[in-house]
Amino acid sequence: MAIIKTMTPSSSFKPRWFATDSDTADERLQAELKSSCQLPCHIAIIMDGNGRWARLKGKTRLEGHIAGVDSVRDVVEACSQLGIKYLTLFTFSTENWNRPENEVSALMQLLVKVIGKETRKLHDNNIRLNVIGNMELMPEKVRTVLNSTMELTKNNNKLVLNVAISYSGKWDIVQACRAMLAEVQKGKLAVEAIDEQVLASYLSTATMPDPELLIRTSGEFRISNFMLWQNAYSEIYFTNAYWPDFRRSQLYDAILDYQNRERRFGQTSEQIQKKNIASNKH
Repeated sequence: MAIIKTMTPSSSFKPRWFATDSDTADERLQAELKSSCQLPCHIAIIMDGNGRWARLKGKTRLEGHIAGVDSVRDVVEACSQLGIKYLTLFTFSTENWNRPENEVSALMQLLVKVIGKETRKLHDNNIRLNVIGNMELMPEKVRTVLNSTMELTKNNNKLVLNVAISYSGKWDIVQACRAMLAEVQKGKLAVEAIDEQVLASYLSTATMPDPELLIRTSGEFRISNFMLWQNAYSEIYFTNAYWPDFRRSQLYDAILDYQNRERRFGQTSEQIQKKNIASNKH
């Protein structure tokens, strides 16, 4: 079931990014989400619309990407405060390498700058940075900065900020198959032992649960080769908001919508209701 939301954030809103001052209204909204139903353990977001947002405002595409950083800060902070354990952000796809060279170069420079600037903030707030994707395609400077931050934050456990860079779902499945084949050739894995669980253990997300909630901004109706295996049963939420306009208020709307859905995994509503009744009795 796809839900489309059109949201316009308040013009006075500013991302706090772990500010020391409290926001009573925001804390109340978070408390309501926590108490109303189970929160998703893993949220994945396709951050789309930076370029179109910039064009509408007469700005360059790079300015659109820069504006989107504030959205990242606010959503990361909100997920950390809510107790979400995994947040995956689709930052740069393998297909994005085909964009104009000057834009790709500018994006890589922006990535280095942002990660370098925010590493201490992530670490101080017990957030672990993890990267999924083909890092071999990235410039050496980008790999160096990412590896440094991942090493510093590797023991943090409040929130895993999973950044998908140079990533595609097809690449992820292919690299998993290659890794399994190598194990088979070494005699460490039997062909007949390969099942869904085994294949999943070779994916780049092997150490985390699949996303329960997938959010896509900008009004597009596709998942764009993003976590194809992992999103098999994710609840998908579409919003017309461009990513630079997406803030925690829209995140809360997406989570509330998720909480109001019935996740059946191929079963009937009656089966799910019986299971819920049985679990409540215990």
